[in-house]
Amino acid sequence: MSLLTTIDTNPAFTPKEALPLPERLISGTPSFKTWAQDASKGEKVLTGVWEATPGETHSIKGTTYEFCHIISGVIEIEEKGGETKTYRAGDSFVMKPGFVGVWRTIETVRKIYVCVYD
Repeated sequence: MSLLTTIDTNPAFTPKEALPLPERLISGTPSFKTWAQDASKGEKVLTGVWEATPGETHSIKGTTYEFCHIISGVIEIEEKGGETKTYRAGDSFVMKPGFVGVWRTIETVRKIYVCVYD
């Protein structure tokens, strides 16, 4: 087993499809696709590609750490009690444990994610 994994930003396999939980939905009719590509440390570190259509949802990280790199699209993230930041293709950011805010998908977004669960 190789310890080097390439993340395919345009995977050919079928993604897992989902909708936001009703209590997380703020506006719009966003849908999500996830192409999980790696799991490590007993499923505590997950990596892959995620896509969302336009809409607005509550983002609550709890104890999860998440790194994101935007491949395409435009989003705005408004941290509770903080500022709103816009991210687009080529941008990267981290949402740390305890993050609470609003995720607005302005244009369908695709990102590489690395989530670390405790």
